[in-house]
Amino acid sequence: MKAIVEEGCISCGACVGECPEVFRFGDDGLAEAYAEVTAENEEEAKAARDSCPVSVIDIR
Repeated sequence: MKAIVEEGCISCGACVGECPEVFRFGDDGLAEAYAEVTAENEEEAKAARDSCPVSVIDIR
């Protein structure tokens, strides 16, 4: 699966804190998904998506 941080990120860090295996801060200070969502981190990635206060994370 793939995680995508769509436009509108507010750099709160919720996703990075919840699942650093998939999310990190990019050079622009906004969150980005840098790794695939795997069976091992799927639960954490979905929790990161659900914790996003502006709902800009999609997992496909």
